[in-house]
Amino acid sequence: MIFSTLEHILTHISFSMVSIVITLHLITLLVNKIVGLYNSFEKGMIITFFCITGLLVTRWIYWKHFPLSDLYESLIFLSWSFYIIHMILYFKKQKNSLSAITAPSAIFTQGFATSGLLTEMHQSAILVPALQSQWLMMHVSMMVLGYASLLCGSLLSIALLIVTFQKEIIRIFYKKKYLLNESFLFGEIQYMNQKDNMFQSASLLSIRNYYRSQLIEQLDHWSYRVISLGFIFLTIGILSGAVWANEAWGSYWNWDPKETWAFITWTIFAIYLHIRTNKNSRSANSAIVAFMGFLIIWICYFGVNLLGIGLHSYGSFTLTLN
Repeated sequence: MIFSTLEHILTHISFSMVSIVITLHLITLLVNKIVGLYNSFEKGMIITFFCITGLLVTRWIYWKHFPLSDLYESLIFLSWSFYIIHMILYFKKQKNSLSAITAPSAIFTQGFATSGLLTEMHQSAILVPALQSQWLMMHVSMMVLGYASLLCGSLLSIALLIVTFQKEIIRIFYKKKYLLNESFLFGEIQYMNQKDNMFQSASLLSIRNYYRSQLIEQLDHWSYRVISLGFIFLTIGILSGAVWANEAWGSYWNWDPKETWAFITWTIFAIYLHIRTNKNSRSANSAIVAFMGFLIIWICYFGVNLLGIGLHSYGSFTLTLN
């Protein structure tokens, strides 16, 4: 009874903190100069992280199994993993550009899990025989950590694509504007004024391009590192799942929908790493593959559960609308 009450308290506190943190995050995105507000946002993220950690530990103690037996628990663990990545980047002093990617991932995942849409799954139950194994912690935790890392890395790659194509659009627009202005120059004074304006615009554009190139390099660097980490987690998760499947079902691989999409996900990010390690390839090429991987991860993690079929059907759910 005590653990059940504590679990409900932590759930409500974490959801309340998420609501506050979302507000603070939106304000900090609109107004970058409020340093105190940004610090409050990060403190809110840390408090929410500890609430989720307490929630997971409480469920672990109360239900006497690692809290990864259904979709609700895996969403909480996924959110917890996002918070871990956010904290690592925060303490690495990568505060502004990268936290704008990792923070919403953690906030909205937890917000969805604790919003009441999955009310029927909040109460855990006795594990099905297939899940009553020591492999539960190893396999599922590695898979969810892999999903979290790959999703964050893919979002960084998507941000890279947006910044890269925005740069190309601005460059084309600037060239057209320059040609248009050049065709309507009349007189020496008008020419000199236009020349000065052109040099000022060129200097501003060069500064802007410098910072944009720095941002692209930073996004490419961290997306590669985070996706590489996620790929390792995913590989360990798939291998441990194969061993567990052999013990539970007598076969290492059954081409279950979840297994199939996990293999597709692994293949996509293997292609990403292959392209990324090629020095002659542009960063945008690997980012496009990461964007494809981002969509496939959600199909693998979330979409397959909507079907409710296959050997992993215990992870299916029904949305409860109040």
